[in-house]
Amino acid sequence: MPTISVDKAELFERLGHQYTTEEFDRLCFDYGLELDEDTTEEVEAAIKKGLPAERPQLKIEVPANRYDLVCLEGISRALRAFLGKQDPPQYRLAYPPGGERDLITVTVSPETQRIRPFFACAVLRNIKFTPMSYASFIDLQDKLHQNIGRRRSLVAIGTHDLDTLTPPFRYEARTPTNISFAPLGRETVHTAAELMQIYELDKHLSRYLPIIRDSDVYPIIYDAEDHVLSMPPIINSEHSKITLETKNVFIDTTATDDTKLQIVINMVASMFSEYCAEPFTIEPCKIVFPDGSTHISPDITPRTLTARASYINSCTSLSLTPFTIQSLLTRMTLSPTLSPNDPDALVVSLPCTRPDIFHEVDIMEDAAVAYGFNNLPDIFPQTSTVAQPLPISRLTDVIRREWAMAGWVEALPFILCSHEENFAFMNRPDPGSLAVKIANPKTLEFQVVRTSLLPGLLKTIRENRSHALPIRVFELSDVVFKDTSRERQARNERRAGAVWCARSAGFEVVHGLLDRAMKMLEVPRVGKGDGRDMGYYIQEGDDPAYFPGRAATIFYRPPPQKTSKTGELADELKGTLRISNQHRDIVVGTLGVLHPTVLEKFEITYPCSALEFNMEVFLKRS
Repeated sequence: MPTISVDKAELFERLGHQYTTEEFDRLCFDYGLELDEDTTEEVEAAIKKGLPAERPQLKIEVPANRYDLVCLEGISRALRAFLGKQDPPQYRLAYPPGGERDLITVTVSPETQRIRPFFACAVLRNIKFTPMSYASFIDLQDKLHQNIGRRRSLVAIGTHDLDTLTPPFRYEARTPTNISFAPLGRETVHTAAELMQIYELDKHLSRYLPIIRDSDVYPIIYDAEDHVLSMPPIINSEHSKITLETKNVFIDTTATDDTKLQIVINMVASMFSEYCAEPFTIEPCKIVFPDGSTHISPDITPRTLTARASYINSCTSLSLTPFTIQSLLTRMTLSPTLSPNDPDALVVSLPCTRPDIFHEVDIMEDAAVAYGFNNLPDIFPQTSTVAQPLPISRLTDVIRREWAMAGWVEALPFILCSHEENFAFMNRPDPGSLAVKIANPKTLEFQVVRTSLLPGLLKTIRENRSHALPIRVFELSDVVFKDTSRERQARNERRAGAVWCARSAGFEVVHGLLDRAMKMLEVPRVGKGDGRDMGYYIQEGDDPAYFPGRAATIFYRPPPQKTSKTGELADELKGTLRISNQHRDIVVGTLGVLHPTVLEKFEITYPCSALEFNMEVFLKRS
């Protein structure tokens, strides 16, 4: 959940009440927010010491999908409506005197489809900034960039002083050497290629350079006199920068995702439209796309959903009338009306600031918030069930208990690991169709979902190598494999893994651990070629993770499927004649002495033996 910081005195002034910390904490909780911190005491302590201090701030955690609450204007507007001190604002488009023909026009060139294909814009007229509202305006853009904009990769916002520009505007994509302008905060003109080098050392902007750096064209916005507005998503121009004296603001947004683009342009324009001479009005613009089609931006037309009072009451165990529900939803900045055709239905108008509402269940949740979760009745469920563990979990507990009683310690490493740890460190090749890879890993440590338990256990030993030998660790958990036959394209597999680390290799120790596990699973040991129906055996393997000649593959012979009487007689005859059942044998795991190069990569200086096998094959099938 994102945390926003708002000026305490300004927020309380907007709410029309001076709250204590406890009272405001309760108000936040009732609305579904969380007061994280009140800096009043820190500020007062700093002032007493004669140190410089800013005004007291309230740090509030807001839901990640409530983009209308990430600024002072939005949160104060929402809480005032929740407290019944104001009706939900009605946002509307204000056309210039000449109507649509006098709208500011932005022409989008075809080349933009190669880099950032989506564009939207809006104008705020006769706006009046104060130092506090100006800072909030900048902060809102940054919050949206980091949140829904995914650090500008999906959506980037630019704001400009419209009075310094000459419409109409052009949104184009040019080669870096054909773009020249003075960026924000600089007087010198540079090409886009030069700016990329300059901002390599900039702590703030360097993180955004990879978004467009490898493209052969960069997005750029020009006015009629070829003044640059911005080069999204990197930097605006110095020419059109906004100041406290700015009266008319042009907002541009570029994106790679049209849905998020519309949310962002609506949010920025609506949040600060309250500072316009005519509050909550937004001047639209006309966008001409490469195919010749036009679009009026922003589109703030309210969406409508139908909610049934009976559904809301069934979910909340209440008996509210549609009229009462209507008043509750009004407190959540929605605009409901009673349906003239259905006495049980409400037609709910959703403002452009509430893109978080998709379904009737979301409206029900808002009604419950307005009613108060603490006020909902406590009732017994109409149905009662008895929980029980999944069969695979019960099987896992059998092995877990037995191995723990044998003196082994259970480890719980991460299910994500680096690509090297999963393959190269284990001397195993990556076929490309095995591991599920993370598309945008935060760190190199979390690149793939593990396909083996052994890397996590070896990392556990590495971090605990100062402990006395022997080190005996095990894990019973899931690994994940790609599986194109599944709808989700992947499948989980429950495995058991263990590693012994001591001054001697200890192959016999992990072998004994395997035998004990099979004993508890009631799986007998059989010979490779004998005719017994069910059991397990091991034979020499060639897994590159293990030392040659010190590796074994574990085979399991599942019991035969139930067949007809004729099939049973045939199986009995096979047993009498000692005909092999080897055709049913399946590989379930490996064990052996780990290869020295594997141990070297994991920085382990003592020999280790490991065991790993699939547990799901031992589930009894009906």
